Amino acid sequence: MEIIELTPAERRVRDAFPSGATVDFRTGSAADDPEGGGAWGPERTVRAEVLRALLLGGERAPGEVPALRIMGARITGTLRGRYAVAECAVLLTGCHFEEAPDLYGARLRQLNLSGSVLPGLDAATIQVDGVVRLSACRIPGPVRLGASRIARALALDGARIGVHADGSTAVNDEPVLRLNHAVVEDDLWWPRLVVHGGTRLDGAAVTGQIRLDDSVLENPGGTALQAENVTVGSDLHAMRLRVRGRVNLRGCRIPGQLNFAYARFSHPGGMALRASSMTVGELWLREAAPVEGVVNLRRSQIEVLHADPSVWPSVVQLEGLTYTSLLPHLPATRRLPLLEREEGGYVPFAYEQLTAAYRRIGDDEAARTVLLAKERRRRGTLPAYARFWGYLQDAAVGYGFRPVRAAGWLFSLLLVGTVAYAAHHPAPLKDDEAPGFSPLFYTLDLLLPIIDFGQEKAFNPQGWYQWLAYLLIVTGWLLATTIAAGVTRSVSRP
Repeated sequence: MEIIELTPAERRVRDAFPSGATVDFRTGSAADDPEGGGAWGPERTVRAEVLRALLLGGERAPGEVPALRIMGARITGTLRGRYAVAECAVLLTGCHFEEAPDLYGARLRQLNLSGSVLPGLDAATIQVDGVVRLSACRIPGPVRLGASRIARALALDGARIGVHADGSTAVNDEPVLRLNHAVVEDDLWWPRLVVHGGTRLDGAAVTGQIRLDDSVLENPGGTALQAENVTVGSDLHAMRLRVRGRVNLRGCRIPGQLNFAYARFSHPGGMALRASSMTVGELWLREAAPVEGVVNLRRSQIEVLHADPSVWPSVVQLEGLTYTSLLPHLPATRRLPLLEREEGGYVPFAYEQLTAAYRRIGDDEAARTVLLAKERRRRGTLPAYARFWGYLQDAAVGYGFRPVRAAGWLFSLLLVGTVAYAAHHPAPLKDDEAPGFSPLFYTLDLLLPIIDFGQEKAFNPQGWYQWLAYLLIVTGWLLATTIAAGVTRSVSRP
C-alpha cells in the first residue's frame, strides 16, 4: 500500500484484508454509536482512502479472493470508487460515513452497508455480482442506483432514507431513492422501508418479487412512488403500505399478485393511484383504507380484482379496464355505484365488463341488473323524445330485463277493463249477429293486437267506455312494442 503512517485501526484493517476476516471495532473501548454523536476516537476511525487502496491494490495470495469486512467504524473522507473494478466483497456494516460514498459505475463482487449511517450514496450504473444490502441504513441524502445491474437481491429492509437523525426530512423536488432502469436478477427486499421524498423505479426489471410490506413512502403534494413500465417476475407485495403522495404504476407487468391489502393511499385533490395500462394477474385491495384521491385503472388488464366497494374514492377512471373476475362476490347493487363515479361520465364498456364478470360465475340476475342500470345511464345522454321512449320501456318491462313487470301491467289493465265492461255491457253492432258478450275476452281483444276473439268488432261502447276502449288499445300496442324491443335486446346478448 502507498498510504503512509497508517493508524493502529487502519493497520488492523490492512492485516485482516487478505484473509477476509471481520474487523469489529464495536469491541473496542468506545461505545457503539452509529449516529456518530458519541465516542468515535482514533481507535475506531478509518480513512476512506485506505479502504480504496485496499480494494484496488491490496495484497493477496494467488487464487485468493479476499473481502473487506469492517463493523462499527467511523470512515472519514469520501470512499471513491468511480468506475473501479474490485474483485472482493465489500462489507462495511454498522459504520458511520462522514461523506457519501461515490461508487458510480463500479463493479463489485458484493456490497453490504447494513446498519450504517451515510449522508447519501451515489452508485448509479454499478454492477454487483452478488447481493446489495442496505438493510437498516439511515441515509438522509439521495440514494442513486439508477441503471445498476445486481445479480442477486437488493435489500433495503428497515432502511430510512431522506430522514435526518433529529427526525427532520430533506426538502428536495428530486427523488431521494432512484432505481430507474435497474436490473435486479432476484428480489427487491424492501419491507419496513421508510422514504421521505420521491422513489423512482421507472423501467426497472426485477426477476423475482418486490416486497414493500409495512413500508412508508411520503412525499405530500408530489410523487411518492414513480414506477412506470416496471417488469416483475412474480409478485409485488405491499401489504400495510402507507403512502402520502402520488403512486404511478402505469404500464407495469406483474404476472402474479399486486397485493395492497390493508394499504393506505393519500393524495387529496390529486391522483392517488395511477395503475393504468397494466397487466396484472391479481390486484388485491382487500381491507385497504378508502383511497384519498383519484384512482386510474384505464386500459389495465387484470385477471382477478379483489376490492370491496368501500375502498374506491369519489372519482375513478375505469375506461378500458378489463378483468376476469371480482372478489368478494357481492350483489350488483353494491358494485354499480362505482361505475357512476367515472370521471368521464357514462362509459358503456364498464357496464359490459361488470356484466361479463357476473355471467362467468352464473349470476344472471346480477348481470341483468347491471344491464338495466346501463340503459338507465344511457338514457340520460339521449334527446328528450328518446328519453321519453326510454322511460316508457323502463316502466313497462325494465328495458326487457324485467319481463314480469309487463305481465303485471297487462293483468292490471285486464282487471280494470273486465270490471268496467261487466258493470256496463256495450251495445252490439248487429243484434242478430253478435256473439254473447264476455267482459274478459272483450278486454283481451282490446289489449292484445295480434289476438282476435271476435268481441271487439261485435260491440260498440259509448261515452267514457269508448274512451276506455281507446286507452286499452293504445296501451296494448305500446306494451307489445316495448316487450318486443326489450325481448329482442335481451335475447340478442351473448
